[in-house]
Amino acid sequence: MVSSRFGKPEFRDFYDELQKTAGDILRESALPKVPDEAITELGAYLVESWGNRTRIDYGSGHELNFVSFLLCLAKLGALTEKVYAAVVLRVFLKYMAVMRRIQTIYWLEPAGSHGVWGLDDYHFLPFLFGSSQLATHRHLRPISIHDPDILEMYGPKYMYLGCIKFINSVKTASLRWHSPMLDDISGVKKWSKVNEGMMKMYKAEVLGKLPIMQHYMFGSLIAAPEGISAAPEPGAEAPHVHNHWADCCGIKVPSAIAANQMEHNKKEILRPVTGIIPFD
Repeated sequence: MVSSRFGKPEFRDFYDELQKTAGDILRESALPKVPDEAITELGAYLVESWGNRTRIDYGSGHELNFVSFLLCLAKLGALTEKVYAAVVLRVFLKYMAVMRRIQTIYWLEPAGSHGVWGLDDYHFLPFLFGSSQLATHRHLRPISIHDPDILEMYGPKYMYLGCIKFINSVKTASLRWHSPMLDDISGVKKWSKVNEGMMKMYKAEVLGKLPIMQHYMFGSLIAAPEGISAAPEPGAEAPHVHNHWADCCGIKVPSAIAANQMEHNKKEILRPVTGIIPFD
């Protein structure tokens, strides 16, 4: 029985294999031919989309790498504006499904989690995209996230509701207790207002945060903003890199998915011994 709620080191094997094959994946994909000179940049964004090898964690910075990968494909002409909606509703949703599978298998830790004061342990963009998706819905309102029947019925169709349903499946107690920010947002009257707030929050809490952007790669496809050097000047201090999580980022944060799975495993082990599932 696994005794730790933190990331499994086997994740590094997955990461190493992806890093080794990323170039071949891009060259052999069904997308229009990717120029050889772009393979390195695209591969870097693709590999970093699935988590950090050293810390065995995942967060909004890695999610940002995936949308950066998609942005690069758009810049190269492989994705056009007419498929942008499908990119979000099909490609990004598939990415999330795979990412949740990886989180479940390897128990990735939340990277830089704000705990209950954040939107979600791992993701941000599905709430931004999801609130936009619901902005013109005639009946569903932000308060609908508290109705289990609505989550069950519409979770597979609407990204925001699907995220709430997933969070409820891996965390105990009420949304107010484990996700008070999401609970507070549900009091907003219109999804369009929720979406506006998500846009501002994403710019401030992801794109404007040094702990996230100091690890972000700028290159020829996505250039560094004016005034920011993509590489240090000669003699300047090298960019900060995390080597040991606890040394510079605070305490390790266990995965709620891991805790949920451990509890399930405990019950399955005890069931044949006692014939009953222990009280929670």
